[in-house]
Amino acid sequence: MPLAQVNIARMKDSIDSPVMKGFVDALDEINAIADASPGFIWRLQGEEENATAIRVFEDDYLIINMSVWQDRDSLFNFVYKSDHLNVYLRKKEWFHAMSQMHMALWYVSEGHYPSPEEGKQKLEHLRMYGESLEAFTFKSKY
Repeated sequence: MPLAQVNIARMKDSIDSPVMKGFVDALDEINAIADASPGFIWRLQGEEENATAIRVFEDDYLIINMSVWQDRDSLFNFVYKSDHLNVYLRKKEWFHAMSQMHMALWYVSEGHYPSPEEGKQKLEHLRMYGESLEAFTFKSKY
């Protein structure tokens, strides 16, 4: 069963600021790595071919990323075992530490591409109820 993921991050400045330049400059490369990764199915995109302009929250500095993968291992390998890791390790340069859960995983049916609102709901569910089959993290066994 395919696995969906959502993660959010609060930018340290506006997306077009010098502070965010390194992140913005890496987006096309990171998205290309994701698109070519084994197990990749789909990712949320706006007109810029990334999701940075999509607003789900009232905070304009809060950005969302969503994708669907064939399985947990495919997503894990992209996040932690591909060149994505080089950018991930620099996140403190561009984003504030999040005080609440900022990432959730859940299973979706074949062909379903979750909406940003669905991702927001999964995050809220995880924050309110903890890990379950409804929403979980890499730490769980679901």
